[in-house]
Amino acid sequence: MSHYISIIMYHYVRDLKNSRYPEIKGLDIALFKEQIAYIKKHYNVISAYDLMDAIGSNADLPPMSLLLTFDDAYVDHFTQVSPVLDEQGLPGLFFPPAKSILEHQVLDVNKIHFILASVPDKTVLVNYIYQSLDKNRSSYDLEPKEFYWKKCGVPSRYDTAEVMFVKYMLQVELPEKLRHIITDELFKKFVSSDEKSFSKELYMSIDQISCLQRNGMYIGSHGFEHYWLNSISISEDDQRKEIDLSLKFLKAIGSDLSRWIMCYPYGAYNESLLTILKERNCSIGLTTKVGIADLEKDNPLTLPRLDTNDLPKNSNESPNEWTIKAISG
Repeated sequence: MSHYISIIMYHYVRDLKNSRYPEIKGLDIALFKEQIAYIKKHYNVISAYDLMDAIGSNADLPPMSLLLTFDDAYVDHFTQVSPVLDEQGLPGLFFPPAKSILEHQVLDVNKIHFILASVPDKTVLVNYIYQSLDKNRSSYDLEPKEFYWKKCGVPSRYDTAEVMFVKYMLQVELPEKLRHIITDELFKKFVSSDEKSFSKELYMSIDQISCLQRNGMYIGSHGFEHYWLNSISISEDDQRKEIDLSLKFLKAIGSDLSRWIMCYPYGAYNESLLTILKERNCSIGLTTKVGIADLEKDNPLTLPRLDTNDLPKNSNESPNEWTIKAISG
């Protein structure tokens, strides 16, 4: 038995080559099936309730425990992921941003994804943001473009400097109102002028989410508006409202709120948010910190996860570094 668990994070899972947006940063369904075969060969996939039981009773988990988590309630999760999990007899955890489901609005983060997937030359987007800075500099007291490039144009382990610049400027760095304005302009220009219809194509419906739950999948909280919940512009009252609205959504689809799981949008949290979650019987919080969770050491409300890119996508591949770490743990 063990107190370690690998928690794998998925977002888009689709037939990428045959989709309208083959450049979206997602996992092809064929590779997802291969990865699931690899996982079944080397891990024991457990359910949300297995993990909550282990944390609640301080009990050990099966060796090589693994949790499958799916963020943002994309329709891919119903049409592509769910049939695979059903066929393989595996449980999954799904985390919908409630407002997008209820009000058919596309999250800014998803708008940015599809903007990036629609414009091959990312310098076009960088230059558009530069032009917007010049146009709005006096109204928002903005810094010179060189300041923002130095701060935000830093490549990550998966994205180029140009992609990170676009993501960080439109998600975090600029004033919120200006971020929304620029993102909406770019979305309408390069992706779609009909946000409501696009939203219905992108996300699951309430009926589909409820169907997953009836078939044994776990539905948890991913906030209401998918905010960076540790932002200095978000007060404790804002955090409380965000959590309570998401729980109202979960209650409406029949979720058990005596114990539940929070998946932080962008992996972002702070101490005031953790206090609010404890007050509302939250059992587990999932971050985007990279690592294997150790239930003896880690705070249950700040568990790390691995990305789908951290495990092989070939069923016959030998155990990689993260699988070896789980074995040695």
